[in-house]
Amino acid sequence: ELFLGGRRDGRGWQFPQGGVLRNEQPEAALYRELHEEVGLERSDVELVASTSRWLRYRLPHQYLRRRRGNPVCIGQKQRWFLLRMLGDDSRFNFEATAEPEFDRGRWVDYWAPVREVIYFKRAVYVRALQELGELAFNEGPPPRPDWLTDEMLRAPQQRSPRRRSPPRSPSARSDARS
Repeated sequence: ELFLGGRRDGRGWQFPQGGVLRNEQPEAALYRELHEEVGLERSDVELVASTSRWLRYRLPHQYLRRRRGNPVCIGQKQRWFLLRMLGDDSRFNFEATAEPEFDRGRWVDYWAPVREVIYFKRAVYVRALQELGELAFNEGPPPRPDWLTDEMLRAPQQRSPRRRSPPRSPSARSDARS
């Protein structure tokens, strides 16, 4: 099972994550963020695997934040780590910092986070979980569930704005009435 944190702002569930500070190594950022977000210490976990490279995703146009007309962020590159919890859930402390990101947590099946994350992050979640699973388990990652389809990983098609048609004459209209 994997741990998901419930966001304090009520906007869903996600893996603990965070940014890498200037001159900080990704593994050091992992432990810093783990403490800041869920109160765990390095001694509470064992590093099992990490992705071999940075995984990237781009934000869809409607999610771009802008400052003075220019995008602030167009996506993210991430290093993923798989940790094993060494203690019990009492080790979690969601109040470890003055501004906690999470206020609760839960354990879910291995592939469940793919279903829960916003659509544009799904493909990177699958890539990360596949690679981490191959490194962490002798038999490879758990089998993918039936609901995890290629269709689910594709971005939804952007609909072009509908043009308004001129109103039809009453004789051309067909009304369904019940």
